[in-house]
Amino acid sequence: MDVLSPAFQTTTLVVLGLILLIDLLYVVKRPHEPSMKEAGLWIGFYVTLALVFAGLLFVLGDAQHGTEFLAGWVTEYSLSVDNLFVFLIIMAKFQVPRRYQQQVLMVGIIIALIARAVFIAIGAVAIEHLTWVFYIFGAFLLWTAWHQLKDDDDGEEAEPGIVAKLTRRLNVAEEYDGNRLRTTVDGKRMFTPMVVVFITIGLTDVMFAVDSIPAIFGLTQNWFIVLTANIFALMGLRQLYFLLGGLMDRLVYLKHGLAFILAFIGVKLILHALHENELPFINGGQPVPVPEISTFLSLGVIVGTLVVATVASLLWGKAADEGDAPRAESAERMRQVSEVARRDDR
Repeated sequence: MDVLSPAFQTTTLVVLGLILLIDLLYVVKRPHEPSMKEAGLWIGFYVTLALVFAGLLFVLGDAQHGTEFLAGWVTEYSLSVDNLFVFLIIMAKFQVPRRYQQQVLMVGIIIALIARAVFIAIGAVAIEHLTWVFYIFGAFLLWTAWHQLKDDDDGEEAEPGIVAKLTRRLNVAEEYDGNRLRTTVDGKRMFTPMVVVFITIGLTDVMFAVDSIPAIFGLTQNWFIVLTANIFALMGLRQLYFLLGGLMDRLVYLKHGLAFILAFIGVKLILHALHENELPFINGGQPVPVPEISTFLSLGVIVGTLVVATVASLLWGKAADEGDAPRAESAERMRQVSEVARRDDR
């Protein structure tokens, strides 16, 4: 039985919903490109808020609840940082004016929350009634880790094929009209490129949710912790985009670290599935005596891996990036397009 009261859970979700609503209204009312100082202060606020919430879980719940949240939050946050590189490419590809990029990111965050909430609900029901689903989750994370390691594309094609097909059916103008979704060109009503950007961001968010939700279910099966960890991981993501935008091409070893984390959680899920085994063709339907990885050990491995990947990227990332000509050229094109968008916005 969950030691966290329904009142605490409800209050938490209501407060987080209000914070996100205020953040959205702020972006809509005051579109601008945040300074490094502003972005840093907001990120500090959201990180502090997450740590305070973790402290409440330790006090009102127990060490298990607090540790599971920290492990889940760090994992989801690190996956979100990796996703920022794709967002950066999408913004540059569609030449989104800098002052409206916050609004695009905020809409993307809301879409991501909805997508993840749906996947969390499906995952929670599946885990409760079908313990063998852990085998599928574990195998999927191992496949994702391998795919991430051997993928050299780095998001060069940020626009999914389905978006290209859909936009061909839409009547899309060539120029933006502020942050509007519809505009009038020569007396004819048309969609603005902002619609295409929203569609691309939304589809990307759904793909990200497919990867991230099985990962956090490998750390905790508590739906409340899974949901709040995802919310806190997405809060402040738009500010982080502007703070780390210039460093994303330096974090060349981040994807290797994340691949290791996903593989680690995949192994943890498979071990848990064997420990809870009910499949008749495995050990006669009886649990398999295998070691289980504790949440405390998982948290240590996740944090340690991220620290090593970040430090290695900052120390040796520039040399590695220079040795990868295609990736370096892609990053340079992305920066050039972003600069054009910045000048056009002025």
